[in-house]
Amino acid sequence: MLVFKKWFLVASVTLLMSCTDSASDSPAQVDGAVAQQSFEWKLVTSWPKNFPGLGKGPETFAEMVNQMSAGRLNVRVYGAGEIVPGFEVFDAVAQGTAQIGHSGPYYWKGKAPAAQIFTGVPFGMNAQEMNGWLHYGGGLALWQELYKPFGLIPFAGGNTGTQMAGWFKKEINSVEDIKGLKMRIPGLGAEVLKRLGGVPVSLTGGELFTSLQTGAIDATEWVGPYNDLAFGLHKAADYYYAFGWHETGTTLEFIVNEQAYKALPADLQKIVEVAARAVNQDMLDEYTARNNAALQTLLNTHDVALKQLPDDVIQALKAATDEVLAEQSAADPQFAKIYQHYKKFQQEVANFHGITEARLYQSRQ
Repeated sequence: MLVFKKWFLVASVTLLMSCTDSASDSPAQVDGAVAQQSFEWKLVTSWPKNFPGLGKGPETFAEMVNQMSAGRLNVRVYGAGEIVPGFEVFDAVAQGTAQIGHSGPYYWKGKAPAAQIFTGVPFGMNAQEMNGWLHYGGGLALWQELYKPFGLIPFAGGNTGTQMAGWFKKEINSVEDIKGLKMRIPGLGAEVLKRLGGVPVSLTGGELFTSLQTGAIDATEWVGPYNDLAFGLHKAADYYYAFGWHETGTTLEFIVNEQAYKALPADLQKIVEVAARAVNQDMLDEYTARNNAALQTLLNTHDVALKQLPDDVIQALKAATDEVLAEQSAADPQFAKIYQHYKKFQQEVANFHGITEARLYQSRQ
């Protein structure tokens, strides 16, 4: 009888432990099932498919996400016009037509004027400074707050560095030469050009060459030597001007549909975040490496005339920039809030870079 009781006790404890282990395994099994769930995302862009630099960024992002998630989050990239036109990326992602997009924030100034600041401000911060402001200076939180009403989550998605002023069919010798000039230029730079009597035109990258070649526009900015050479813009205009006063550290974006993002498990959300951050740096590295070689090809192989905008033109553009920023701030409280934050960081970082980066550049002359 005693043996029976001892056997019964051992059996009961064993059964209880078995039940307990089974119960504790249940959430792990559920989590495992969630972890094995797969997701299909469409990524729409404002760029031609596989275009160097700008178009490579989304492709790199998709490859990283697909590999890091072991195929659980499969991202397929669509170039401008394949699902939606380049200027409709924002709406496509907000409406859920695509789960993620890649573009430039300044294209959405009609929806949120302050979005332009996150691409960059004329005579503003460079790429290094923009990344510092966004990721360690509070800029990204302001960007997320701005996009929240649209159901979108922004991430910095690449930087071209300081761009070129653009391609011109005639020389720019004075402010008078700006008057009546039809130029493709987006964002705050367009408002500044208008202030000096120019006529800003909105065009996607794929429309630039034909528009410049046919005379539909007199000038265009695009990016810099690496991309400009790829588009063959040197065949449509004689004069190439530096520097890109209007885009001093052009930041691009990944915009993610908030509902689609929240539907992902936590590890896939982190993969999206990390891949975007990696592409943001990778794109800047690529432009830094490729631009000079492309410029040498333009100068030495294609005999492009490289010129600098005259000092009086630069000063007029700077004065007009100050006016535009003041007016935009007065008209839109969100713009004022974000620009003041941006400006404070720029002033602080400029103090440091004035005694480091600027002195370095001067010493290398």
